[in-house]
Amino acid sequence: MKMYLISDNVDTLMGMRLSGIEGVVLHEEDAVRNKLLSLMKSDDIAVILMTKTAVDLCRDTVYDLKLNFKQPLIIEIPDRHGNGRTSDSITGYVQEAIGIKL
Repeated sequence: MKMYLISDNVDTLMGMRLSGIEGVVLHEEDAVRNKLLSLMKSDDIAVILMTKTAVDLCRDTVYDLKLNFKQPLIIEIPDRHGNGRTSDSITGYVQEAIGIKL
């Protein structure tokens, strides 16, 4: 099983490639959505890493896939600017999923 990165910048992709994780740099909503949907159908991808900016391009699709599919796991990571708000997005995801404010 593999990990795959959908990023909005080359720096993040290069860093992940150094650790053996393949990926792609995309900047348009349709391109991110299409790549994500194709990765969801792949049998050899276990984890999809996405930078916050890439997730923001198609957040509704990402949340829908997280709620309705067990695999692959989609993980939002901070972009190269280190926004540091990933825990906020997880909290928001949980609140949206279960309808309870944390």
